[in-house]
Amino acid sequence: MRRDREEGSADCQRAERRLREMSVVWSTLESYDQKEMNMGYAIEAEGLVKHYGSTKALDGVDLVVPQGRLLGVLGPNGAGKTTAVRVLATLLRPDAGRATVGGFDVVREAHQVRSLIGLTGQYAAVDEMLTGVENLVMIGRLLGLSRAEAKSRAGELLERFALTEAGGRAAKTFSGGMRRRLDLAASLVGRPQVLFLDEPTTGLDPRSRTDLWDVVRGLMADGVTVLLTTQYLEEADQLADDIVVFDHGKVIASGTSDQLKATTGAQVLEVRPLDGDRLDLVAQVVGEIIGAAPETAGGRVTAAVHDPAVVPVIVRRLDELGVIASELSLRKSSLDEVFLALTGHRAEDQPAQEKEEVPA
Repeated sequence: MRRDREEGSADCQRAERRLREMSVVWSTLESYDQKEMNMGYAIEAEGLVKHYGSTKALDGVDLVVPQGRLLGVLGPNGAGKTTAVRVLATLLRPDAGRATVGGFDVVREAHQVRSLIGLTGQYAAVDEMLTGVENLVMIGRLLGLSRAEAKSRAGELLERFALTEAGGRAAKTFSGGMRRRLDLAASLVGRPQVLFLDEPTTGLDPRSRTDLWDVVRGLMADGVTVLLTTQYLEEADQLADDIVVFDHGKVIASGTSDQLKATTGAQVLEVRPLDGDRLDLVAQVVGEIIGAAPETAGGRVTAAVHDPAVVPVIVRRLDELGVIASELSLRKSSLDEVFLALTGHRAEDQPAQEKEEVPA
């Protein structure tokens, strides 16, 4: 009888312990649900500051990314893009400011943030000695999936990224584009709600870059929130819902692609004479009429035009001089021209005194 009572008491204690554990689980789930209901932005940062010695990599950065949208972070090497990603991905602690991802603070609730995100850096981080399947299965196992679940998820991702046939080969045999796709697949094993892509097309040929753009569009269609850093203006123009421009650790402009293009207050006139020997004459005419020296390159004269009414004046003047234009167009400013107007240098230019940020 005494033994029965002891066993009954032990059963009660186990049941009580299990109830307490379940209570913790449910309260955690409720807090997650509450976070999701109250969350206006998938990513939010305010006043982020980060120093590397005397270099201020981030200098009061503010960012917001609504759920399900893609934010393009544009800027040259050393502008602070990678540092911002590393702070938001909980890999670096900011020296000042605050940031949340999925409603969780990146410093105080780093574990919760990591459970929500995926990260693909500038260079493929897969193990080159393992096969494509083995890389993805390993990551799945590290994330707590059973072996069967990890293999199933690996198969899904290899098919999605057109890597099924290559999945049994060592990653070192993959082309650059295939390796980047495998790296991106690896970041999706845990089904992240927020994905950080830090210059994912660096070093890729144009075709591989276009293929990766298609993959990113597919993720956006699935509702994944994406923060994409790039120094390729065309990439930001093609993919981003919204764009922020970084320079010297600061956000110097933000808006949609069209909004940024409108900030210059000018359209771009391009004239290519049929006779290349008359290029200097065309540049002289354009400069006289718009009141500023145009740019001459590649057999073409390019100039910012604030008043479209000058175009027919230029056409008439060239006609009077007997100059035939093989091409003549008036278009919106490109993002490259916007960046040049904002910073005084092109996005691909890297100031000599700067270097790409490296964690201390």
